[in-house]
Amino acid sequence: MPVEAKQALVENLRQSIQEMRDFLNKRKVDLDNIREQEGFERVRVMDNAVDALVSGDEIKRQYLLMADKVDNLFHAILPDPSVNEFGPDRKAIVVLAEKIRSLSEPADILAIMEKVDVLLDQSIAPKGYVIADNSKDAVNLSQINFEALKKKFEQSRKHIEAEKLRGLINLKLGEMLHLNKTRMNYYEQFQKLIEEYNSGATNVDAFFAQLVSFAQDLSQEEQRGIAENLTEEELSIFDILTRPNMKLNRKEKEQVKQVAKELLDTLKAERLVLDWRKKQQARAAVQQAIEQVLDKLPEAYAPKVYKEKCALVYQHVYDSYYGSSKSIYSTAG
Repeated sequence: MPVEAKQALVENLRQSIQEMRDFLNKRKVDLDNIREQEGFERVRVMDNAVDALVSGDEIKRQYLLMADKVDNLFHAILPDPSVNEFGPDRKAIVVLAEKIRSLSEPADILAIMEKVDVLLDQSIAPKGYVIADNSKDAVNLSQINFEALKKKFEQSRKHIEAEKLRGLINLKLGEMLHLNKTRMNYYEQFQKLIEEYNSGATNVDAFFAQLVSFAQDLSQEEQRGIAENLTEEELSIFDILTRPNMKLNRKEKEQVKQVAKELLDTLKAERLVLDWRKKQQARAAVQQAIEQVLDKLPEAYAPKVYKEKCALVYQHVYDSYYGSSKSIYSTAG
């Protein structure tokens, strides 16, 4: 590396660390204090710092961007020994960033939906929210003791606990949306909660209470298939056929459930052959089967609605079933 270029990087790193210090000082986070502590006291001080840095999405975003810049510059100067003076600061900055990311990554629900096939294939599932500090068991939404969760929030660093619960909801909602896209209203509601919190319309106490309430609603939605006596696959078809505003009586709803079940049985037994999506004749056969089975829907489904539902169900089947027993549902549960 030319001497001039190296020196420019060193000065850039020095300036970036100073900018980071100024940024942290405004949030009452002292980088020197973090470096000087040891053992449990260092953990306590770092947790206090993380709590301050996750008090809003913009603060969190700015910190992570600045931390990445410091880390990238540090590695760009290596192995030159001039980088050694920045080692302790860089380490503290990076560890804080790792702690922040561990609370809620991945942050983008829509990105989760796009990548969920890979996640499921690799058996990566939401870790859940651990109520007891010494517990190693992951729990899902239906297993959360919400009263214990509220108590833990009151006794702990509130921004961190809110970020943890938000991260869990993020993961679970991404998975649930992937399996059933008619749940998009939950995504919109979740985004509204976050936007109100970031705008300052709600404080961390109100935000956490809203997250708890939302998690409870999401847990009920996750269990709705059981109440309807439908599998997750059947529920997805049923929701496509009945949402957003089909007005059906109890008898008609039962008819729709039977249609959903019959459709899946028919497709799996006769139509979803290997690589069916790549063959025009196979695609046509799937579409025809959908139209034939959906023709058994109640009279409430006028011809125009029937055609719309046929198209929506076909798109769902195309997106979700790959053939030869492979689907987005094969590893869900």
